Formats: sequence, structure tokens, C-alpha cells
Amino acid sequence: MSMVSRVINIATKPKEEWPIIATESSSVSSIMSGFVVPLAAIGPICSFIQSLVFTSAIGFHPSIGLSFAGMIVHYVIVLVGVIVTAFIVDKLAPTFQSSGGMVQALKLVAYSQAPVWVAGVLNLIPFLGILVIFVGLYCLYIVYLGFTPVMKTPPDKVIPYLVVVIIVSIVFWVVASVVTAAILMTGAIVQTTI
Repeated sequence: MSMVSRVINIATKPKEEWPIIATESSSVSSIMSGFVVPLAAIGPICSFIQSLVFTSAIGFHPSIGLSFAGMIVHYVIVLVGVIVTAFIVDKLAPTFQSSGGMVQALKLVAYSQAPVWVAGVLNLIPFLGILVIFVGLYCLYIVYLGFTPVMKTPPDKVIPYLVVVIIVSIVFWVVASVVTAAILMTGAIVQTTI
């Protein structure tokens, strides 16, 4: 299935798409290279372009180099986040009477994130970027629908499984955000002292 068709189907009819995804033969590398890598780049690239065109709310206009570094760091963290979250889903599976392995966990994580990655185009316009949060909430519903067909999770275990994955993912993203901010602030300080 083409990437565009998959994104449209998972966003518009996830209940019908998850059983198809569950039975597809895939690998970690095919999912990452054919789906995650291109789609996850949308948000960071659009944020980079936006940072070059608009000043931030505090009046700070970063240099091209700092903006580019921010884009790269953001993109790498998103890619690492997908792998880490899939790893968490896979390792927690037995706790919630689920199965599937790393490929199935990666399918669940990667395909459920597609709408939010595409919505990253909203980052081009400063005040529309906030709408990505609402798309992210819809992605929680999409991933909720995917646990049973993809990971064979019993219906009564889906919500606890999802909650634990969300909590662990939030911890990862908080740590990643702090690291990103530290890297970018160091770059900004170095830039101003040169």
C-alpha cells in the first residue's frame, strides 16, 4: 500500500485499517525507511521554515545555523521516540496479555502517528501549530483502536496498556525536550559569544 493511502486510511477509517495492517508482512527497516523517516520529517522541516520567516513571540530570531540544528535535533528525537515507544509497547505486551513482537509494536506506534506528522505542516504558520495538539489527541484514539488487532490485546486490557505506554512516553518526551532545550540553548549562547 502506498504511504499516502495508508495515511488517509489510518486517519479516516482506522477501525478498518488496523486489521489490514496487523496481517501485513513488514520489517522494522521497511516501516522506518518507507513510512516513518519521510513523514516524521514534515514537522521539523516546517518548523525550520517557520523559524526563518517569523520571529518568535519573545522577539528572538534564531540564526539559520541554530534553526537548522534545532530541526535536526527535533527530527532525530522523533525517530528515536518512535523506536523507544515501540520497544516499550513490545516489552509491556506480556504484562497486558498481548503479543506480536517489535514489528507489530512498531506498526502500532508508527501508523498511529501518521496524522500528527502530516499535521506538522501547520507549523509553517505560528499560531496554527497549536492545532497539532488536537490531532495528537485523535492519534490516541487511533492507537487505542489498534491494540487489539495489532498486538492481540484483550479488550479489557487496552486502556491500562495505553495509559502505561502514555505515561512512559511522556517521561521520554520530557527528558528529550530538556535535552533538546539544553543543546539549543548552548548553541544560542555560543552563537552570541562569537
